[in-house]
Amino acid sequence: MKKLIEGAVAFRQNDFETHEQLFSELGKAQNPHTLFIGCSDSRLVPSMITTTMPGELFIIRNVANIVPTYQQTGEYLAAVSAIEFAIQGLEVENIVVCGHSNCGGIAALYKPAEYFQKLPHTRKWLELAVPVKEKVLRLLPEGNNASREWLTEQMNIVEQIKHLLTYPYIAEKYEKGLLTISGWYYIIETGEIFSYNKDEGFFELIN
Repeated sequence: MKKLIEGAVAFRQNDFETHEQLFSELGKAQNPHTLFIGCSDSRLVPSMITTTMPGELFIIRNVANIVPTYQQTGEYLAAVSAIEFAIQGLEVENIVVCGHSNCGGIAALYKPAEYFQKLPHTRKWLELAVPVKEKVLRLLPEGNNASREWLTEQMNIVEQIKHLLTYPYIAEKYEKGLLTISGWYYIIETGEIFSYNKDEGFFELIN
């Protein structure tokens, strides 16, 4: 906690002072250009890997960067409401779904049932990615965990893009060319980011 407190003081004395005018403007309103949907993993820092400033990204983070399919319900749905607010309220121009290497959420898909004894809500959440796991097992019936997880991390990104397009207002804007949707795969240990090329069906390095 001491480190966090010292960091807060340093921010006020250094970074805030440097960008005081920006924060003054952001104090009145936000106008982000991109909805960034990423994993909650502590090693993924959206503003760092995109070199963006406060106010540019509207960020949703959860285990394994999952997007629930569209539904109308009276339940409390954090991810669905945040997506709705970003697209309908803030009218962002871009959506990026960003997965990453060595994802703990994806690895958990291949864990035995006893692994989830203390993680019942995580198990329930990851049910949304089980169809991806099943596809990978069909493609790599003889694969090891490392190869399966690597492929699952990438296929999961593609699957979540498909989920986004079940939202009527997203599909409409996307079809009209008013919204771009990208899938990114971030390699933690190299800093490389690969973008999904939907026409070719593979991820290519962003240069």
